[in-house]
Amino acid sequence: MSGYIIGTSRTQSILFPELLDEYIQADNPVRVVDLYIDSLDLQQLGFQRSVPSHTGRPGYSPAMMLKLYVYGYLNRIQASRQLERESQRNVELMWLTQRLTPDFKTIADFRKNNATGIKNVCGSFVQLCRRLNLFSDAIVAIDGSKFKASNNPDKNYTRTTIKRKIDRTEQHIDDYLKELDRNDALEDAQDDGVPMKEKIERMKEHLKKLKTLEAQVKASPDQQVSLTDPDCRAMKTGAMNRVVGYNVQTAVDTKHHLIVAHEVTNARSDRQQLYPIGKRVQSALHRTDITAITDKGYYSSEVIKQSHDIGITAIMPKTQTSGNAKKGLFTNDHFHYDPEKNVYICPARQELSHSLMSGEGEKTLLVYGSVKTCKDCAIKSQCTPSKLRRIRRWLHEDLLEDMEARVKSMPDVMHVRKRTVEHPFGTIKSWMGSTHFLTRGFKSVGTEMDLNVLAYNLKRMMSIMGPQELMAAMRNA
Repeated sequence: MSGYIIGTSRTQSILFPELLDEYIQADNPVRVVDLYIDSLDLQQLGFQRSVPSHTGRPGYSPAMMLKLYVYGYLNRIQASRQLERESQRNVELMWLTQRLTPDFKTIADFRKNNATGIKNVCGSFVQLCRRLNLFSDAIVAIDGSKFKASNNPDKNYTRTTIKRKIDRTEQHIDDYLKELDRNDALEDAQDDGVPMKEKIERMKEHLKKLKTLEAQVKASPDQQVSLTDPDCRAMKTGAMNRVVGYNVQTAVDTKHHLIVAHEVTNARSDRQQLYPIGKRVQSALHRTDITAITDKGYYSSEVIKQSHDIGITAIMPKTQTSGNAKKGLFTNDHFHYDPEKNVYICPARQELSHSLMSGEGEKTLLVYGSVKTCKDCAIKSQCTPSKLRRIRRWLHEDLLEDMEARVKSMPDVMHVRKRTVEHPFGTIKSWMGSTHFLTRGFKSVGTEMDLNVLAYNLKRMMSIMGPQELMAAMRNA
């Protein structure tokens, strides 16, 4: 005896062959994928070839192809060539696809040609969660994260980078010309002139291409050009770091940490993103009264007002744009507004009355100040170096004051935001690996993100309810 557990002989015949279904346990997640996709009306969701043709060579069912992709994204197998290999050796995939093994081109084409259908499937799972009453609080945390695009940073050009490349190329040409002059002065180096001239010509051709790119950069609305993926953009990810990619926005339910809505953008900041992602949340939840928690990167008074008008209650910390605090001067926070008198009370307990109205872009501002009050003020040196201190108040400033009061009444709200919305980003990026997006362009990248969000929500629901309970809920929903 060997003293070890003995396996089954590879050459042993089996009188009653084992069923493939016996290899898949009742609570295996692959059964959830199978049941969920079989419950969908793929024709209504917009999938191509959802009704089989009775002529010509039969094709693969879109349900089978979708199962293949959802399984892949659940298990960090996202590339079409990897899915092709796994379908030939993975027992779970053999069970799921009924031993069908499409080639990588067929797999890749399915994702490319069914962007609308895949987006609708992602949305339909959110609707399933809504029907299960998982979004009853209608409170979401919103954030954006930068994902790398399939575009080498050296193939992204801004006004700064293109100027640096042009200057460097011109300097190289100048150096080569000087070296050529030195070689011409030496009788024994005359044979080296031909290859040097060829090198200069190549550099001049490269310079010509850079000049053409410079014109394209200047003509671009955001002063950027990406050669590999035209839709991606260079974005800051910190004080000194940048990434060439996309800014993905997500809204995550604070109760169950499910992604309610998402959107792929190439906006370099989150400043204008509250309103569009908020509308997506309203559409997903079938209700207008929602609460959105964000960080200060979303702070824009106009967007807050625009969102408030459609029923979105924003909770975010106020940004401090004034430099008075660093100078040791009073900031606007030291001035208290009295709505009954329509005056501001300054730190010296004096009233600053409404003096005039001004405009800043599309904003209407009310200006408060008093020359008489400031002239004889004992603490004026702590307030302003000017003749008087002016306080500008937006016409809808009460909305910002109400929001600030909400933040102060909820001291842990920013911790709630962080632990809610940043975990899905970390999980999805871990699944995607260091390269993030594999495809290019808004349409294809959006489809990739739809599949990642669908996989995340599926795994999250299986964690919350358990695979068998989730399948029972699907049957009854």
